[in-house]
Amino acid sequence: MLKIVNDSNVEVPSVVEGGVGLDELCRLAAQEMLALALETERRAYLDAHAGVIDDDGHRVVVGNGYLPARKVTTPAGMLDVTAPRVNDPRPDHRFSPAILPRYMRRSPKVTEVLPILYMRGLSTGDFAPALEGFFGSDAGLSSSTISRLCEAWQTEHAKWAQRDLSEVDYVYWWADGIWFNVRLAEDRLYCLVIVGVRPDGTKELVAVADGYRESTDSWADLLRGLRDRGLRAPELAVGDGALGFWGAVRDVFDGQVSEQRCWVHKTANVLDALPKRLQPEAKKAIHAIYNSETRADAVDRVSDFADAFDQFPKATSKITGELDTLLAFYDFPAEHWKHLRSTNAIESTFATVRLRTKVTKGAGSRQAALAMAYKLCDAAQARWRRIDGPHLVALVRAGAVFIDGPLQERSRSHQPDPEDVAA
Repeated sequence: MLKIVNDSNVEVPSVVEGGVGLDELCRLAAQEMLALALETERRAYLDAHAGVIDDDGHRVVVGNGYLPARKVTTPAGMLDVTAPRVNDPRPDHRFSPAILPRYMRRSPKVTEVLPILYMRGLSTGDFAPALEGFFGSDAGLSSSTISRLCEAWQTEHAKWAQRDLSEVDYVYWWADGIWFNVRLAEDRLYCLVIVGVRPDGTKELVAVADGYRESTDSWADLLRGLRDRGLRAPELAVGDGALGFWGAVRDVFDGQVSEQRCWVHKTANVLDALPKRLQPEAKKAIHAIYNSETRADAVDRVSDFADAFDQFPKATSKITGELDTLLAFYDFPAEHWKHLRSTNAIESTFATVRLRTKVTKGAGSRQAALAMAYKLCDAAQARWRRIDGPHLVALVRAGAVFIDGPLQERSRSHQPDPEDVAA
């Protein structure tokens, strides 16, 4: 392990005298550490295979100089790298540094930022001048390079969208339709997104497809594709009430899926039907409803809300008319409630892109925007945290009964083995 040691006896050269600024100092330090890490990795590989010798007693696996120098774009700037080589003649062995794979020209963090910038309206020709100041060079970020990345991501998304799903399971789903402006097209792209929760509590991207948010047919086509590739119905789906998703999920999965409406969308809809002067009070009352400790308490607070705003039946009916789907989360573990009350798992992923959709021109084409949305989610899911109470997710899939949060003694019929579900 590398350590930074503060030694007062070591003379540190003056940065000012050497004419090296802070950014350049960071870049040089990153370059030195990368070189050291690569050498360490080679040494570890050579030591691991030191016992492999030929008939003459000579070592078979030996160092073999360095590969030609190349430049790698990183958040610290453009680094000059000479990766070490190893001569390993065995057909089933090959040394390739894990920290810097062969042909890598950009760090993963740089690759992640490209789809975000593209979706926020930066054209392919703008990348090089826009990023040159950050990375110290425009090498590897030309318009043609970005275009090739877009094409590669479109191919990657198309392949991913046809993957086999028979070996995966998602107990909860969040569904939403996210729109983006498309610079070279007349209409917007409506991106249908589903995020799921595995039996171990981890979140994963399930689907990203082109379609129309309120269209039942668009959602039905997507869901049939998932079902036909082996994906089973979730226990609960969460989404906005205006989605065409609901009619589609009932049809495709024969009513097997419990429905939970998103309280964030519902709150916004209710407030829109009230005078502005009453909105703060109404928002506080709605917040009290879905934060109640039991379903009975929530129903009581709904009655209080309806009485307090009885002069605005259009607003109150948006809640009183959908109690079953607004309070469905009470039939699941209390640890999961905060995750199941809204589609924040999807909304937060796209927040950085949608913040500026009104002031940018959007992505260049529907296909490019869809591929970028997929890459954005694919990069984001590596940072998604598991839901609270992850050990309870498998129990939900196994048929365990929860009432107002706690696990009950009895269970649903046809209860499968929890170990099989978790596997």
